[in-house]
Amino acid sequence: MKLKKNIGTTDRWVRFAIAGLLLIYAYWQSSWIALVCSLFVFFESLMSWCVLYQILGKSSCPVKRKK
Repeated sequence: MKLKKNIGTTDRWVRFAIAGLLLIYAYWQSSWIALVCSLFVFFESLMSWCVLYQILGKSSCPVKRKK
């Protein structure tokens, strides 16, 4: 399965911020679950790919029009 980009720039930054907050929470609460979630969200934001968007066929990337 190829990871086709389906997350736009704004979505990436929001997910990156959420991942950072989850990472802080995981450290503060010593939560392995929050750490795993944080790492997964970091992966999604870095790769511009969301598994849920892939399943639903949704994309927040801007549409490139051919001339």
